[in-house]
Amino acid sequence: MSILQNKIDFAVVLRVTHANPNGDPLNGNRPRADYDGHGEITDVCIKRKLRDRLLESDQSIFVQSDDRKKDDFKSLKARADAALGKKLGSSETAKLACEQWFDVRAFGQLFAFKADKKGKKDADTEGDSGVSIGIRGPVTVQSAFSVEPVDVSSTQITKSVSGEGDGSKRGSDTMGMKHRVDKGVYVFFGSMNPQLAERTGFSDADAGAIKQLLPKLFENDESSARPAGSMEVLKVLWWQHNCKSGQHSSAKVRRTLTVQPDGNIKLDPLNGLTPEILDGF
Repeated sequence: MSILQNKIDFAVVLRVTHANPNGDPLNGNRPRADYDGHGEITDVCIKRKLRDRLLESDQSIFVQSDDRKKDDFKSLKARADAALGKKLGSSETAKLACEQWFDVRAFGQLFAFKADKKGKKDADTEGDSGVSIGIRGPVTVQSAFSVEPVDVSSTQITKSVSGEGDGSKRGSDTMGMKHRVDKGVYVFFGSMNPQLAERTGFSDADAGAIKQLLPKLFENDESSARPAGSMEVLKVLWWQHNCKSGQHSSAKVRRTLTVQPDGNIKLDPLNGLTPEILDGF
């Protein structure tokens, strides 16, 4: 497989209808929003969904969800130990990890190791946190933000049923709140860097795999907070430059896209660079 040859920028336009696209655990799991009221879906949340879709397409993924994992390992360390063995922590760690796992060579990964304190006194190792091997990935994804401020609706619910007594009384701990965004159109951007792809081995085929899955980003992602059909990809825009450094900066590319509140898009012309537009699944 050939290493990624040309810089790529992409954008995803999506619609949320009566769903909580990304709850904030520090705010009662209310949908995330900035100080201006625009809805937000974090880049971490988006990459989680990308990893899940890649795992479903039989790609090897290092950071797997507990409810979707395809092996019996209970930690990332156990998974890394099983795959890399004694070479984990050596100078070959980055190379082998990128060859083994799609998400490592795409998004990067930090492998942290504790200090070896065998035969040392505590005072000798105080403040020593060990070593870390960082892998910088070529694929970056920004957080998604809604085009307009979103309205959040909240409903009081019974979150559990008491198993004591005759069941006629509710304890305070059985009641909760459920929040949702009534409607909103969001957009997020991403980029693929050929210079960093050379270090991790990220290939044109890998880029094609992500391109194929972006229109299906929310398929098989249903939950009580995100019922089936409540999260929908409308459009994927894919700008493939004709060189490694790019014909235009990513900032200039993204300014050409205007997303309307109804989900329609408008594109300004950019000299020598026209995006491929894919419909959502």
